[in-house]
Amino acid sequence: MSGVGIWFVGARGSVATTTTVGLLAIRSRLAGHVGMVSELPEVAAAGLPALDGIVVGGHEVAEGTLGKRAEELSAGGVFPPALATVLAGDLAAADERIRPGVVPGQGTQRSAAERVEAELRAFRDEHGLDRVVVVDVSSTEPPAGDVPALATLAALEAALDAGEAPLPGSSLYAYAAFRAGCAYVAFTPSPGPRVPALEELAVDRGIPWAGSDAKTGETLVKTVLGPMFAMRALKVRSWSSVNLLGGGDGQTLADPTNAASKIATKANGLESILGHPVDGPLHIDYVPDLGDWKTAWDLVSFEGFLGTRMSMQFTWSGCDSSLAAPLVLDLVRLVARAHELGEAGPMPQLGFFFKDPAASDVHALSTQWESLVAWCERAGRGTT
Repeated sequence: MSGVGIWFVGARGSVATTTTVGLLAIRSRLAGHVGMVSELPEVAAAGLPALDGIVVGGHEVAEGTLGKRAEELSAGGVFPPALATVLAGDLAAADERIRPGVVPGQGTQRSAAERVEAELRAFRDEHGLDRVVVVDVSSTEPPAGDVPALATLAALEAALDAGEAPLPGSSLYAYAAFRAGCAYVAFTPSPGPRVPALEELAVDRGIPWAGSDAKTGETLVKTVLGPMFAMRALKVRSWSSVNLLGGGDGQTLADPTNAASKIATKANGLESILGHPVDGPLHIDYVPDLGDWKTAWDLVSFEGFLGTRMSMQFTWSGCDSSLAAPLVLDLVRLVARAHELGEAGPMPQLGFFFKDPAASDVHALSTQWESLVAWCERAGRGTT
């Protein structure tokens, strides 16, 4: 496969900018592949598209440029300042491929979706791309709720034709992506493609998608430690978590309504692994001073033989964009390969990457890894 496009929703945000810088740096031999799962032999066996053939574009509602955002991130220690300087020309070229995002209330959702669809098709045609993968790395939205217009594709089309606006912002982009024949990665916990009408549309158009809510830090650790307690028959009594983060993501999640999606995805996996509800608060707090960095502190209270009470604590501190960016590249390559092979609908075999894996209730990391490797082996043979 050659010629794959990444179309970011939130193209000048921290994750999209870091991904773009990383891709350009790897292509220029200025950086290696540390953190990229798709470079491991077991995953690369799928026959993934080359990084050299990937073109970046996207939508953005914020002002500024990719180059300026790269300078800000480098000043914050996300990547070496020299990269923003050396890659300035390439970043400016990528910035030219960013289009104004959808602003709620400006026109109808039908007209907005048609514009996004046309821009996706134009991006693919202009650059001679075989595939385009839309990746949502925009601000987290509240859950979609039970909306009748989202229950079926027919109901959704009728609502859009009537001038109604039933789609959350992330779902509008997913709708346009599927209509344009583009695969989709729901990197955030926003509704995106996970409303029934869009799940129907993806299958109808033969489009694969992956999601939701990439696990880059604390939840990644939980999906390793949780199975340990379960396999050792130790009773987890409570698991309390405090998450401190800065940046745009932290600011968005300071709103309890927006945070509801994130808290739900972080909690569901642990209960599924342990097989029972677990007491303990889960806090997400915004600390502007942290910038693009995040810290999580967890306290696990558990019970052993003869009722002996014990505990475990751990602290995870990491750079959010640096952890997320390689996973974006991994998912784009894997989803593009799935599209090439004719897969459609949600991809549970990519649950390894997500807190709330679509079409799967498996959360243990080792089991998810086995499923991913098995799929990659089949993909390498051209059969999935």
